Amino acid sequence: MRGPAWQARVVCGDVVGAGFLVTGRLVLTCAHVVRKRGRAPVTVGFPHARELGEVSATVVAHGGWAGADTDPGDVAVLELAVEHDIPLAPARFAPHDTAYTEPYPKLVSYGFPEHYDEGTLAEYQAVSAQLIAGEWLELVTWHGHGQPIVEGFSGAAATLPDGRVAGMVTAALGTSPEVRKGRMLPLDVLARYWPDLAELVPAAGLGDDDRRRLYDLLRRAAADPGGGYDPNRLYVDAVGPFGPPLPPGGFPSLRASADYVRWEVPDPHALPRFADRLGTLLGGRPALPGRAAPDPVTAQAGPAWSPVVVEIDHSGAGPDQVTVEVSAYRDGRRRPVGAHRLPRTGVRAYVQSRIDEAVAHLAPDADELVTFVLPREWLNEAVAHWECGADDSTPLGCAYPLVVTDRARHHSGRLRHQLRKKWQKLDTGGGVEVHRVECGTRERPPSLRKRLWDGDARLAGFAAPPTAARPLFEVGLNVPVPVLLWPRTGTPCAVHEDAPRAGTVRAEAPGAETVRTDPPGGGSPGSPDPDASCPGAAFLDQLTASVADVPPAELPRHVMSLRLTAEAADEPERHWARHLQLLWDDPRCFPETGASLHSPVA
Repeated sequence: MRGPAWQARVVCGDVVGAGFLVTGRLVLTCAHVVRKRGRAPVTVGFPHARELGEVSATVVAHGGWAGADTDPGDVAVLELAVEHDIPLAPARFAPHDTAYTEPYPKLVSYGFPEHYDEGTLAEYQAVSAQLIAGEWLELVTWHGHGQPIVEGFSGAAATLPDGRVAGMVTAALGTSPEVRKGRMLPLDVLARYWPDLAELVPAAGLGDDDRRRLYDLLRRAAADPGGGYDPNRLYVDAVGPFGPPLPPGGFPSLRASADYVRWEVPDPHALPRFADRLGTLLGGRPALPGRAAPDPVTAQAGPAWSPVVVEIDHSGAGPDQVTVEVSAYRDGRRRPVGAHRLPRTGVRAYVQSRIDEAVAHLAPDADELVTFVLPREWLNEAVAHWECGADDSTPLGCAYPLVVTDRARHHSGRLRHQLRKKWQKLDTGGGVEVHRVECGTRERPPSLRKRLWDGDARLAGFAAPPTAARPLFEVGLNVPVPVLLWPRTGTPCAVHEDAPRAGTVRAEAPGAETVRTDPPGGGSPGSPDPDASCPGAAFLDQLTASVADVPPAELPRHVMSLRLTAEAADEPERHWARHLQLLWDDPRCFPETGASLHSPVA
């Protein structure tokens, strides 16, 4: 027998159309061919296998076609009423874009117009890759004459000369000698209405086994809705830093994300990357054969955090105008998400509207770190208490690990170099020294600077907000101390207005004994009674105990846990960590600080 046996004749009442066998029991056709299915039976015959007779069928999937000639979704899937798969090989499919890739190939359709119960052929080709109304490819006759597409061709496969299917014929647009046109649904549009078709169509970059594996992974992920598989992050990971941006609104599901990568992204490596990443997240095998795994040295270099950066600066357009830039760091590159000049009162709403989008640019398994890069006078801003959005009252600091850093320090070549060296020491382990800047201290800035340098300070704790001891706080910013912590609220207490306590607390290792290194003699002349109550000293004591066993790299996560605990307390305002501010600065997380994303006064 010459020609495929999977071509089918579909009858429903007085309507005759075509179809094609796609599995051992399923036939694809047009929805309008079986529009009378509620009043008449549906039968399917195979002209190249007449011994099978007319087989009853039911509609098991419908594209949503509403009844008009130009309504979308003219797709129906029929299930044959048989106990076993029929003994015919199903149709084979071409890559989804074959029909409209230049030079446009000849397309052959096998239809059943009036008086042709055995069927007849029509030869056409696509006019263009342009879809009509996002749905149809337009067809014209191959030679300008011959059999037009008429009733009876609806549902016919549009096949290449080698017999592979490239689409489905749906309508005739003219049958006069001057106008011989039709329409077909390409394979990617057919899959929009019957998603199972995607598993049958070859995918760029994936062999048959790997294509089946991808859809098996998607089913496994769908069965685990609490697994945290973010479709937007997977998309961004698949398309890479120079791929198409995330569509507005993102994707509602992993399947929608995978379909978009498959049908809309031209990069042939994007879908394999999507499959690899999803397989890794689900605990499957790693990279598909033929693609190199990440270099282990590169993979282990640098910190594990993936920052989402909110950078705020004076715009130069007025005292109340600021520039806000939101970006995400991925693979060592900054990916801009948005930049806007606006009054200070509008900053919170703008940040709320952009952070989710920025997080979607991170790798699916990345540990996000929201970092506010702020002008010095903004460092005490309660950004951790800003709500996630208009419909989500969760504080940002309870939704993400969140830190702040000083903008001038963030862009200082000297401090970035010195901080990088400091973090390399921290990575090797060892003790963490908490340097206390006590409430009401009279320590002079040069003295504090020397103390921080001599002690190779890694963490400085302030008993009061920056406004209470601005010169000392600025010393902490201008010395390469990787971590600063302070309470955002409060003032120096009366107990310590006249005497300092400028010591340090050393915790040489997790669980080590805490040793106070106050100045000789227990303090300066005129020190108050050490048993007197001081909120600032109590804050530093609580802070020291809390962070003693925490590696500096883990402090953002630890502080997030403290914020969650404070929020959950019966009296949140009385919890010592309620207004804790964390300045955490590892330049390795931000390999490109770069220039402003746009001119602030443009």
